[in-house]
Amino acid sequence: MTYALVLNSGSSSIKFQVLDPTADANDEPLVSGLVEQIGEPQGSITIKIRGEKYSVQEPIADHSVGLERSFQIMTEHGVGPHDVDISAVGHRVVHGGKVFSEPELINDQVVEMIRDIIPLAPLHNPANVDGIVVAREILPDIPHVAVFDTGFFADMPPAAALYAINAKVAGENGVRRYGFHGTSHEFISQQVPALLGKDPKSVNQIVLHLGNGASCSAVQGGHAIDTSMGMTPLAGLVMGTRCGDIDPGIIFHLYRTAGLSIDEIDTLLNRQSGIKGMSGVNDFRELRQMIEDGDTDAWSAYNIYIHQLRRYIGSYMIALGRVDAITFTAGVGENAKFVREDAMADLEMYGIKIDPERNDLPNDGPREISTDDSAVKVFVVPTNEELAIAQKATALAKK
Repeated sequence: MTYALVLNSGSSSIKFQVLDPTADANDEPLVSGLVEQIGEPQGSITIKIRGEKYSVQEPIADHSVGLERSFQIMTEHGVGPHDVDISAVGHRVVHGGKVFSEPELINDQVVEMIRDIIPLAPLHNPANVDGIVVAREILPDIPHVAVFDTGFFADMPPAAALYAINAKVAGENGVRRYGFHGTSHEFISQQVPALLGKDPKSVNQIVLHLGNGASCSAVQGGHAIDTSMGMTPLAGLVMGTRCGDIDPGIIFHLYRTAGLSIDEIDTLLNRQSGIKGMSGVNDFRELRQMIEDGDTDAWSAYNIYIHQLRRYIGSYMIALGRVDAITFTAGVGENAKFVREDAMADLEMYGIKIDPERNDLPNDGPREISTDDSAVKVFVVPTNEELAIAQKATALAKK
């Protein structure tokens, strides 16, 4: 059997899977792993192989050490990168800028081009590059493919993609709406037509990727026509630690009046805002418990979250004109039934009716949570970005 290795490198972590690119979306990968706390005094590696979990706690100096140590553990159990047939290594890269709209076979020039985009994603692309460099050194004989989060949104219409600022300044500095979570939005939007029993080209849908990072998209006939995230992943919905849409004048106000530096404002809006900034937690299970215990900050944070989510759903219903389906995915979307219930509440006049019993069912594969007579179907579909990356990487490696 031929497998793909999928790598998602963060600033202090590496997530990876070895999986069959032809597998069903709900199938378990052969190997899944997580390297955490890279560069800290004590790191950890957790690897799941055929359902069995193996963990080590030890210092992990850098990404190279983390990946090599992970491969060593996999080799000890007969599933190392040279023990199984790996046809491609797929790398998640957050930002493709205006340069990359499709998966790209990686060579030295592509690596440098991704480096050039770092100013557009300074929190993500440097770690993505580190992972690519390390993996190519360890596995030089296997094709490596970059799959970009922004790719699915590259052909959005100008009315959705461009900002109303000076065109010359925007063009010279790459300022536009790029969108993120594109691999997930594309994957989900490809699953929904089959659930509806319709031709994908005729389906209008709204995809809600709700995790610690959150975004939504309007998809018409398989193509994204709008998305909530912008030039960076900071825009759009309220998220775990990100503020989502705010008046940009707030940034100037904090700089001039609060005396915060640009870096401090960056940290505030990206890491200290959102649900956590308002309530102190960013786990929706904890948030729910706090609400039940009468915490007013948690209740306020949740209401703001739902309000912003419903604003986007409403605007995308107008943008699409006709909506066939609304789909919830990612950690919160798949598991927080109260979020789905509140986001879809009192929308019967728009043809949206939720079945409470269906919504209460545990997360176990794609399912409909709307009533049989709901004009707009509402689904919960687990996302599988790793499988989507594996499929894209394998297809390109074969060319």
